[in-house]
Amino acid sequence: MGTSRTPGTFGMDLDGMWQAMDQLRSTFDRRDGARAPRGEVRAAILALLGERPMHGYQIIHEIDERSGGDWKPSAGSVYPTLQLLADEGLIVAEETDGRKVWSLTDSGRAAAGVDPSDPWAAPRSSGDRRTALPKAGVELARATAQIGRTGTSAQVDEAVAVLDEARRRIYSILARD
Repeated sequence: MGTSRTPGTFGMDLDGMWQAMDQLRSTFDRRDGARAPRGEVRAAILALLGERPMHGYQIIHEIDERSGGDWKPSAGSVYPTLQLLADEGLIVAEETDGRKVWSLTDSGRAAAGVDPSDPWAAPRSSGDRRTALPKAGVELARATAQIGRTGTSAQVDEAVAVLDEARRRIYSILARD
């Protein structure tokens, strides 16, 4: 069975289009400059555990969600911080369903209450310029992929026209003096 073709893709097969979208998404998903300053991972973990006990993956996911995708700390920063907080007596782990679920100790509740700010809302780069454009590109790639998977032929054609116009307008920005 041959590869399906979608009107408006200028002869590109759907597999090639999805590969291109995945490549675009992975390019923009590299969060260069989206690293949190030292101490923010710690503050975020304490704030989250002040709400409810969580395992490490939940902590990473919550920070990613609450920052709107602007900050997704790596396991390499979260798990050592959890261990450090445990060594300091601020959190304890309990084995639940084969996972370590972390919760605050009394000392940890006091430490978490010291800074009630929203640590994941703080800017993580030297400005929005480095994160806003990649984030917009990823969101566009996701929307485009969604319409490609579930849209009708008419919707795909309309989306292609919108993307073509957007590409022209973006290049016109560069062409200005």
